[in-house]
Amino acid sequence: MPEPRNRPHLFIPSPAEAADYSPPPRAIEGQAVPVPAHRREHGQQLHDALRQVDADAEVRRRQRDVQVEGAVDGVYVSFESFPGVHLALKKLDPQQGTLHPELRSVQEVDLGDGVTVERATVFVPQGKLTHFLDRITQYVETADAAKPRNRDLVDRVQAVRTASIAAMWTDPPAEFPEPGQLFWWEAWLRRRDGNEVSRFRAFASATDLRTGSRSLGFGDRTVMLVEATVDQLASAVDVLDDLAELRRPHDPTQFLAETDATEQTAWIGDLVDRLEPADLEAPAVCVIDSGVHQEHPLLKASLPLEDCHAADLSWPVYDDRGHGTEMAGLALYGDLGQALSSPQPLRLRHRLESIKLLPPPPQQNAPDLYGAVTAAGTSRAEIQAPDRRRVYSLAVTAPMATSTNGAAAPAASGQPSSWSASLDALAAGRSVLADDDGLVFLDDADHDAKRLFVVSAGNVRSWHPGEEHLDRSDLEPVEDPAQAWNVLTVGAYTELDTMNGAAADFAGWTPWAPRGELSPFSRTSVAFSRVWPVKPDVVLEGGNVARSPDGTMFDTPPNLQLLTTNAPLGTTRLLTTTHATSAATAQAAALSASVIAEYPALWPETVRALIVHSAEWTPAMKGRFPAGKKKAPRIALHRRYGMGVPDLARATRSATDALTLIAQDTIHPFASGAMREIHYHDLPWPTEVLAGLGEAQVRLRVTLSYFIEPNPGRRGWRRRYSYASHGLRFDLRRAIESNAEFQKRINEKALSEDEQRASSSNDTGEWFFGPDHQRAPGSLHTDIWIGNAADLAQRGALAVFPVSGWWKENKARDRSADGARYALILSIETPALDVDVWTPVAQQINVPVSITTAT
Repeated sequence: MPEPRNRPHLFIPSPAEAADYSPPPRAIEGQAVPVPAHRREHGQQLHDALRQVDADAEVRRRQRDVQVEGAVDGVYVSFESFPGVHLALKKLDPQQGTLHPELRSVQEVDLGDGVTVERATVFVPQGKLTHFLDRITQYVETADAAKPRNRDLVDRVQAVRTASIAAMWTDPPAEFPEPGQLFWWEAWLRRRDGNEVSRFRAFASATDLRTGSRSLGFGDRTVMLVEATVDQLASAVDVLDDLAELRRPHDPTQFLAETDATEQTAWIGDLVDRLEPADLEAPAVCVIDSGVHQEHPLLKASLPLEDCHAADLSWPVYDDRGHGTEMAGLALYGDLGQALSSPQPLRLRHRLESIKLLPPPPQQNAPDLYGAVTAAGTSRAEIQAPDRRRVYSLAVTAPMATSTNGAAAPAASGQPSSWSASLDALAAGRSVLADDDGLVFLDDADHDAKRLFVVSAGNVRSWHPGEEHLDRSDLEPVEDPAQAWNVLTVGAYTELDTMNGAAADFAGWTPWAPRGELSPFSRTSVAFSRVWPVKPDVVLEGGNVARSPDGTMFDTPPNLQLLTTNAPLGTTRLLTTTHATSAATAQAAALSASVIAEYPALWPETVRALIVHSAEWTPAMKGRFPAGKKKAPRIALHRRYGMGVPDLARATRSATDALTLIAQDTIHPFASGAMREIHYHDLPWPTEVLAGLGEAQVRLRVTLSYFIEPNPGRRGWRRRYSYASHGLRFDLRRAIESNAEFQKRINEKALSEDEQRASSSNDTGEWFFGPDHQRAPGSLHTDIWIGNAADLAQRGALAVFPVSGWWKENKARDRSADGARYALILSIETPALDVDVWTPVAQQINVPVSITTAT
């Protein structure tokens, strides 16, 4: 039986040893580019096509009747690859001189039957098409050589044409508006001189188009909304050089209050009498939602009116939908049913704040940039209480783009949006500057301003008779902005599997999901392209769905939901029930605030790491993992369940047989376009205790968490166009390696001059996911090693090192000199072995050995 968790986690006292770093060489499987059958004819066709693009542009330039001051004359050109081939994007974006061809956006176009082409849109200033014409001419002139000049550029290009407005569209082609349809577009503008917003508004005014009230700028892009038909917006490509891409704006889901609560209002008074609110200096969960009914007796003492805000100052701060109040009850109490039924005093350790994200109904506002709305709301809370530690809880989502059959669009699944990128920028510590043109994320991130966002994965909203709910969840991807890299994304599972207490109307109905399984509401990232992170990160209770006896109807009776606080909209009841991933998210936010209350010095990156690190798969989830050691099925299930269900005791307490070590450090990834630094952690390790256990099986868990800075323009997501500023990875010393051998295996610069790297030693034990999955995208990496204790005794050294990102490829924007923070969590578990691994490590780092009560 595991020992009680009554010991504090241990912090590694010494910073890592930093060393110069260069990754060891590894075989890179390059893409084999098919050679055109007739290179000379191929090159001549592309040359003629470009000349035609130039001639057509000149005709349209003479015919246009709209002029915008400050716009650069030029033409948008579409380059399309051969099927299955990537374009040479850097060669399409030469970045030479003041005015040069510039890559604006890249799409992957599905032609059907698994065949795709890559389509790049390049803006070419007037007179600069010669850059490409000259290179194609050189290709044609050397076409008979074994290696023609510029072959890497030209061999990949199948066609060149003038880019239409449709070519600027980077959401799935099936989502492109129909001709004549008045549509709100998300216009992504290239930030050139700071006047792109005024130029776009001037164009809109001259063409009688309506624009949104906000703009949002980050990195080299500014996002605006404009209402127009395809034809109305089409002329922009002949007038403005600012367009980079067009997308569909994402509207947040609208929520309604749940059914009447079944609990007695008198219980509330009993709980209030037993309640001790947290003090004003305590951390807070900031609920970003529909507002909160601040006067609720269970919320009022933890939510002063001055901590209730609205993203728009013209909106009232109160809850006019009910959903925000439901989230507030769960964010403050977690399981409110347990709090109400317990006779014990209840001392709260965190408080609440509220940000109203949505306008009051029935107000019908134009679509908005919800990244800007969220940023405006967070700034109001931070201005009101600048020194407060807080967790932002966001349970409002918007559907992702879909294909024509309603399934997730492969090209869009997991791609960043303006909203998700805004959360990533806010989490990374970016400040927001408000000016006449809207909101702009400043380039310099502040370590002290990093933020933790807890975001719902979004909900499956309907089911069909005869289908399995897990199949539906696997096909429906998490909703915007839950794909953000830096947030803690929360899905739902359920333990509610009985119909006890259900109304007579539900006689014969049965819970759909078995105990411990994914809730039927929960979305996943199983359908995501593997270039995007695993989501959700964790799952918490989100309720269940009841199915009729014949399996044709579905409902959510109160007995399969969670009890929470109610905004009395048209009712006097102050309790109600709620469910789905929003309920799970509010509970995860409460968990996060509890971790901060326990360890106030933790960074947001570390709090996220501890929540994920504490999660375990339920028996029902484990039963889905195949018995073999194949990694692919495990990775697919990781994308369904995340790392499982987090636990406050595991997140905040160690035990004698379950040691958790925490490190917080700052690495400098790059310098002058090259790798710069690696960190070696010499870990305090229970070597003698583990060695004495011999062949006994033990478990090691490692979690690495950091926040990236986003680069959300859709330009192929490769090298300088990568979404993430940087990536970090970890590696652990192997059992038969010395420190020197370990360093030489992972760091080219650890080798002496002319020294050859020795053959890599085989690893021992088994990593549950393995290094390939650890190299997957995202800013949180976790894995579990299981092996014998004697081997683990020799593995007390770990390295953290960088991998590429846009910082490395854009030296002028590289902020590596400021450092990139990361959190590292390691746990050793020796259950049922009757051994103490915590005390010897506590003694090594001079921590007093005392027993504390588990939280």
